[in-house]
Amino acid sequence: MQPRTSLVTGGSGAIGSAIIQLLADQGHKVINLSLDEPAEALPATTYCVDLMDREATARVLERIVAEHAIDHLVNNAGISYQTTIETLSLDRMQQMVEIHNRAALQCIQAVMPGVKARGHGRIVQIGSRMMLGRQGRLVYSMVKAGLLGLSRSLALEVAPHGVTVNMVSPGPIETPFFRQVHPPGAEQTVKLLSGIPVGRIGTAEDVANAVAFFLQPSSGFITGQNLFVCGGGS
Repeated sequence: MQPRTSLVTGGSGAIGSAIIQLLADQGHKVINLSLDEPAEALPATTYCVDLMDREATARVLERIVAEHAIDHLVNNAGISYQTTIETLSLDRMQQMVEIHNRAALQCIQAVMPGVKARGHGRIVQIGSRMMLGRQGRLVYSMVKAGLLGLSRSLALEVAPHGVTVNMVSPGPIETPFFRQVHPPGAEQTVKLLSGIPVGRIGTAEDVANAVAFFLQPSSGFITGQNLFVCGGGS
């Protein structure tokens, strides 16, 4: 069997980099679609684009599918937004919808003709435990819950074509961004981490392992599912 080609969005970040590294270690050819070049060398071909720019995204996706036969798509790119209903910015909310929902759909649209034609495909969306609800994250919860609804409906639509669609939803993960919002020793950090049943924060590799599970050829009977990678916190 030829090595599978996997497209990972947001692959230059901490979680995306871990996904790329694991997939490459497993023999995948990996394409990274990200805003910036990775800070350190990755075993992937990187295409840079602002996924909030619909036209630029369309152009780079057209180039990618012309140059590579994409078998797998991991929609990992995203941004965070903390707000209350009183301080909510509708412009910022729209940005969240653009990158988490519209860009994910746009990437799926681009790769779908190819995976249908080959009769095999895997799509994995990166969600969040916050879709269950968390104070201050109403917009983030909204877009991630929307991504789950998208995934479940799409799973039904493309199942006859040998394509699966699943979601991996992390809880607290040790990344530079997490530490910006939750500094070590801060009261909110201690409270959050003390509520994780397994007794430790998650790693980017924990998320990558779950993604790799859904991408396996042997996972073809699993679709429309959401897997929380949260140490039992969900």
